[in-house]
Order: sequence, then C-alpha cells, then structure tokens
Amino acid sequence: MNSKRPTLAQEILDPQHGLVTTVQLRSCGFTPQAVRHQVESGAWLRVFRNVIAVTNGPLSREMTLRAAVLYGGRGAMISHDTAAFEWGMTRMDDGPVHITVPRGCSAIHQPAVVRRNSARPTSSHNAEIHPGVVMHRSLAIEHIGVDFDPPRTSKPDTAMDLAVAAASAREASAILVSALSAGAVSIGTMRRKIELRRPRRYRQALLDTLSLLADGVQSVLEYRYAVDVEKAHGLPTGRRQAPVHVGGRILFEDVEYGPGGLIVRLDGQQFHSAKQTRFRDRRRDNAAELAGRASLGFGWDDVAHDPCGVYRDVRDVLVRDGWDDASYPCENCAVARKNASECT
Repeated sequence: MNSKRPTLAQEILDPQHGLVTTVQLRSCGFTPQAVRHQVESGAWLRVFRNVIAVTNGPLSREMTLRAAVLYGGRGAMISHDTAAFEWGMTRMDDGPVHITVPRGCSAIHQPAVVRRNSARPTSSHNAEIHPGVVMHRSLAIEHIGVDFDPPRTSKPDTAMDLAVAAASAREASAILVSALSAGAVSIGTMRRKIELRRPRRYRQALLDTLSLLADGVQSVLEYRYAVDVEKAHGLPTGRRQAPVHVGGRILFEDVEYGPGGLIVRLDGQQFHSAKQTRFRDRRRDNAAELAGRASLGFGWDDVAHDPCGVYRDVRDVLVRDGWDDASYPCENCAVARKNASECT
C-alpha cells in the first residue's frame, strides 16, 4: 500500500490562482474521501461540484473568473457582460460570471454559491463564495477568443454578443454604440466581424448603427438624437464632430447644421464639474455667439424622454434660419400632444 501523502503541484496552483478541478486532484493522488475531508474541515472551499479552492478565505476577482472557466471545462472563456467589464466596455459587473463554451458542453448555469460549512466561522459578508455562472454556447468557439488570463472573447466578439443578447434591435444598437465607444473597437473591425460571424439577429440594425458611428456619432446620447430626433422626424442630417477654431485651439461641436447655421450640443452628464470641461464649453459658447450662430443644448432627459420636443425646437430654429421645412411628426408626436392637452 502506498502511504505517500498526496501533494498539489505548484505548476497547477500558480496559473489557476489556487483553484483545482477534481480531475486534477485525482491525478495528484487525492481520493474523493480526502477531498471531502478537506472541504468539511473548512480547510478548502468547494466552489462548484468539480472545482475546489485550496483556501478558506474569500475568492479574489482572478479566482472568481478562473473558477467559472474551470467549471466550464475545455475551451471555456469569459464572455458577454463579464468580458465587457474586463475590456472596459462597461463600468459595473456585480452579477454572475458569463462564460462561453463549445456547443456540445454539458455544463449548465450555476446559481450563487454560499458557505455551508460551520467548522470555521466567518463574517456574514463573506458568506457568498461565488456569484454563479451564466452559460453561453458557440459553434465558433475556436474563432472568438483571445489569449488572456483567463481566456476571454475578443473585443468585437464581446460587443456583438452583448448586442445580440439585447431584447430589441433598438437596445442592441445602443449597446453597440456604448461598447464600441468605450472599448476602442474600430468601425471597420466591427463591420468585418459582423460579415464573418453573421449575428443570429439584428444584423441590419447593427450595420445601420455602424454607419451612424462612421458619420461621427460617439455616444449613446448622440445615437438617440440621430435616430429619435433627426431620422424619426425627417430633419436634415447634421454634421457631427464639426471642428471649430477657438483661440488657436480646435474644438468640436456635437452637431452642426450647415456652414454658419445652428449648433446643437448634447451633454450626457447632469452637470460639468471639471474646470477644463467648463472652460471648453464656455469658449465654444462665446465663439458661437460672436459669430452670430444659434446654439441649442440638450441633455439625456431631453433626448430620451422628450425627443419630439427637441425636434420642435431644432425645427423652429432651422426654419427661422431659412430651411425649407420638410420634417414631419413621428408616431409619438400625436401621443405627446394628446398627453399635453389632457394636462391643460
């Protein structure tokens, strides 16, 4: 009988941040009974049925991601919301870990895992071991990942996954604008990815969105203005990110209608606190006033909740400046007028 005590190889523990699979434990000589003893004594944590952490403390971010990938098995990689956070496309990621696995993988979603062992008491805020796993499957698993620690979907694939998972084409377009703006994915790269991978839905909406981005749209607010104000009401398409020379510097206007015409500024923040930003806006305001140009400013609430009111303001100034009105009310304009009349 071999009485040699089993040990874990450092070359396994180090790259996996102190996490091992039950298959790896067996290869190192640990029996199921020995593993169970380590877990029940509180020395180790069972993260998932097939994934063990050789520690009793809380899992770090790296350990949480690695545990999900180990659970998914061969070919698994973080994706969707989780990959978007890691790429800097989104600011928050406090939910379960999203991973993508090969289509034939048998792993299923996992809920949040909480501590059940009382052998080593811990604080209540340390009760959750892992936030859980959301599974996605792909036939193109060999073509969508990049070599990170742990592996993750590429930037354009991540952006596409988020968009395709949206509840509507409108939401998918907004997600794509936000992801590309924050994640620094080029329009050409994204267009090639859509043509090669061909999303299962919203393809035309995503291509149309890329055209808007190519025309200068740089944020979700600017996208909503282009779609809900300009296109929905037949307004002329403004020139986006138009350069203006102010005091030897080049600044940019969000939307400009014709040379010497109306300027529309879109502010996605509730207020400007940075001195540099306030200074920039003041210089632009002064330059427009000195040049005798009209300017209108709208925030997120204006464009998102009252695009018809924004349209009327823009149309009135354009008509005053000589534009031959070719606009028309959208389907929501009648609803807005009805609600306004009911309130009077």
